[in-house]
Amino acid sequence: MNLEITIEDPRWLDLEGLSRKAVTTTLRHCGLDPEFCEVSVLGCGDARISELNSEFRGKPAPTNVLSWPAEDLAAVAPGGSPARPTADFTGETPLGDIAISYDTCKREAENAGKAMKDHVAHLIVHGVLHLLGYDHIRDLDATLMERTEVEILGKMGIDDPYNV
Repeated sequence: MNLEITIEDPRWLDLEGLSRKAVTTTLRHCGLDPEFCEVSVLGCGDARISELNSEFRGKPAPTNVLSWPAEDLAAVAPGGSPARPTADFTGETPLGDIAISYDTCKREAENAGKAMKDHVAHLIVHGVLHLLGYDHIRDLDATLMERTEVEILGKMGIDDPYNV
């Protein structure tokens, strides 16, 4: 797998290991061979993710995770399966980029009484699913995405984050 990790915030100590496990598990769950997929992850803080959120979504506030899919794979029908990503001329499948904020992740994990590593793994899974065309704007899509997240996290030994 071509996994590019950029650490802008030094508090991210094991982002590479958490990302590798979450990305690999997600891709395999979705029937993709991680060896031929490309994903980029940026570990930053609230200041940087606020800039990105403002620039790309028009929301000048921090958020936990953002994603930029390489191609639009969203299902046409609500609750439908997203399209499969396509490989480029090299045989690699570029999926896109994810940014994750340490500050927001830490705050959310503490507020929910969850282990930081489990929450980060969940958010990386969430981000990869966005790269693969999953979304949570329409109710049926949200149900599919959450169910898929729970299945993937279960494979990673992480409890259902929605069953609180």
